[in-house]
Amino acid sequence: MVTVQPSVADVWEWLDAVPDPEIPVISLVDLGIIRDVAWQDDTLIVTVTPTYSGCPATTIINLDIETALRGHGIEKLELKRQLSPAWTTDWLSEKGRAKLEDYGIAPPQPAGGPQQCPHCKSQAVERISQFGSTPCKAQWRCTDCLEPFDYFKCI
Repeated sequence: MVTVQPSVADVWEWLDAVPDPEIPVISLVDLGIIRDVAWQDDTLIVTVTPTYSGCPATTIINLDIETALRGHGIEKLELKRQLSPAWTTDWLSEKGRAKLEDYGIAPPQPAGGPQQCPHCKSQAVERISQFGSTPCKAQWRCTDCLEPFDYFKCI
């Protein structure tokens, strides 16, 4: 029996359906942590760069990747951790940035703070705390609608 390997494009599509465990509105692909997908003989190698080296979600992310790919029939799989170059918020996709904002999390900006409130789009915002619900987020508030929101820090 001859088994046909799924295409790399199919694998990327499958991984695009795997949500980030801390921000489930975006996929691991949108987050930019899936760095490469390649076949080496009959083994699928997926290269993953964590958002930071001590990220507590890394184990869950690897488990979610493995579960998703095994669900599509991948038997031989290697997850390769790549720390260099380090992940940066520049790797977030435009689709991921839009999904963050739609979810109520201001996407990262080079200026170091949100451009606008993700709820009412007002530019009248203030930082409440540099520390948010996860290490990669800070707490901000809109001074127009008074809603608090997370800001995804620029890394």
